[in-house]
Amino acid sequence: MNLHQLRFVREAVRQNFNLTEAAKALFTSQPGVSKAIIELEDELGVDIFRRHGKRIRGLTEPGRMILNSIELIMQEVDDLKRIGKEYAAQDSGSLTIAATHTQARYFLPGIIPAFMQKYPKVRFSLLQRKIDDIAEMVLLDQANLAVVTDYVAEQDGLITLPCHQWEFHLVVKPDHPLNDVKMLTLEEVAKYPIITYDKIFHGRNRIENVFQQRNVKADILLEVIDADVIKTYVELGLGVGIIVGMAFNSEQDKNLRSIPVGHLFGTGRSSILVRKNAYLRGYIYAFIEMISPNLNRKLVEKALLDETANYEL
Repeated sequence: MNLHQLRFVREAVRQNFNLTEAAKALFTSQPGVSKAIIELEDELGVDIFRRHGKRIRGLTEPGRMILNSIELIMQEVDDLKRIGKEYAAQDSGSLTIAATHTQARYFLPGIIPAFMQKYPKVRFSLLQRKIDDIAEMVLLDQANLAVVTDYVAEQDGLITLPCHQWEFHLVVKPDHPLNDVKMLTLEEVAKYPIITYDKIFHGRNRIENVFQQRNVKADILLEVIDADVIKTYVELGLGVGIIVGMAFNSEQDKNLRSIPVGHLFGTGRSSILVRKNAYLRGYIYAFIEMISPNLNRKLVEKALLDETANYEL
């Protein structure tokens, strides 16, 4: 048994059981991949793949268990390589961050420039993705970590590190009547057309649930995925906007006013997602601590070794 065989099995699954594509991805020959897999199956005494003729169609029951072990082994191998690189070069390497739109657009710009100035030898990549794709990227080691706005799911293999709280804000024009209301109610907000996030944004469900639970009918005029678009149409006078508070900048949004409405819709939590038992280089711990000073290296290391999927500060 050798690492090449394990890589071939893993890549065959990633390439949807197409050995030709697996061979291309690993810069080798298809017959070589096929032979190595068969030799591994012979050594283990079980079939890893279901076959139809010469083609593989999927994993057998023991094959699924073997794949899980292979993934763990290959992650450990990758971690060993990272350890060697870190001790060879303490302040250089790469850092890939996956982030939702809100974090990439409004929160991380306050963090990334300072990090890049402190660690100029680190190659930094920021990948903006939908929240449903982000967790998979971290699990597959396509990103070192992720920063998300409202992640509530529990997924095996992931650690969730809460980093900061936020609340929804109502955005209106400067002369809007709601500016003069001392304590907004749902009934007051519902008097006006509402411009807010599309349903793919997890926090949108929270907004709808609050109106439904209070039996207040909301007129959702526009649904979009970008807070900047929401603010644009509010500025045009089409209605009032409901956005995540961090998306409002008093200097840039001078033609609008922001009213905190956490008392109506509650607070949300932004989180950092990291693969359980992942090996993180020193500058990655530093990046996490720049996001949230409470998340020091000692605390994060403890969370990574914890048996629970979520870690509360």
